[in-house]
Amino acid sequence: MKLFKIPLLLIWRLWFYILMFVSLLIFFPFLLIFTIKEEHYPIFWKFARLISKILIYGMGFRIDLTADEKIDVDKSYMFCPNHASLLDPFVLIVLSKRPIVFVGKKELVKIPVFGFFYKRTVIMVDRSSVESRKRVFEMAKKRLQNGVSMAIFPEGLVPEEDVVLAPFKKGAFSLAIEFEIPIVPQVYYDCKRFFSWDIFKGRPGVLRVHQFKFIETKGLNVLEDMKVLKNKTFNIIFEALQADKKYMKDTNRKK
Repeated sequence: MKLFKIPLLLIWRLWFYILMFVSLLIFFPFLLIFTIKEEHYPIFWKFARLISKILIYGMGFRIDLTADEKIDVDKSYMFCPNHASLLDPFVLIVLSKRPIVFVGKKELVKIPVFGFFYKRTVIMVDRSSVESRKRVFEMAKKRLQNGVSMAIFPEGLVPEEDVVLAPFKKGAFSLAIEFEIPIVPQVYYDCKRFFSWDIFKGRPGVLRVHQFKFIETKGLNVLEDMKVLKNKTFNIIFEALQADKKYMKDTNRKK
């Protein structure tokens, strides 16, 4: 059975990248135009959502969102999902009608075509550089003043398959306190099961997402409250993942 399953799985995986690059090439002129000026970002976001929908639904996935609290379109937020798959940012883009600016690692710039638009729209950070972190703060301030939300995967990199949730970096929480925007904890239960970095694992299916109640940051102090805020967000996501039998069965599977 595996002799048939593995080739089909690899073809299905390849289909993801075909969808991505074909979509980027088709919409290239529009993406190029609407990344020239920052005020055009909301229009760019519509194309980003369209491409993300093509990827998610074209791969045979569906999204099932449970939201304990709904987003107010007139407010800015700091989205903090767990990170276990290449699918994660595309899921968040599909879910948000309102523009979100991502803070992401600079290494993704190297991906052909995708990297071109990535560096024009994402706030890139080199965590080993103090100057880079200062630049992130200044760019975030400018974007938030324009009324968009932000998203940071607080684990930083995608952890190993057998890790439930990696320790959180402090960046998302420092920015959220500094700009007094609520933290939005999101849990992605199925992205790792269905589309992990293990190329011999995965399948189409329903991607369950739980959006927990927002954590307010008004009145908090970065030096005094950042660690507490970080730990609170971590515990919400960690406990939700630990309580999910499907997620834990996959996380503890034999290699």
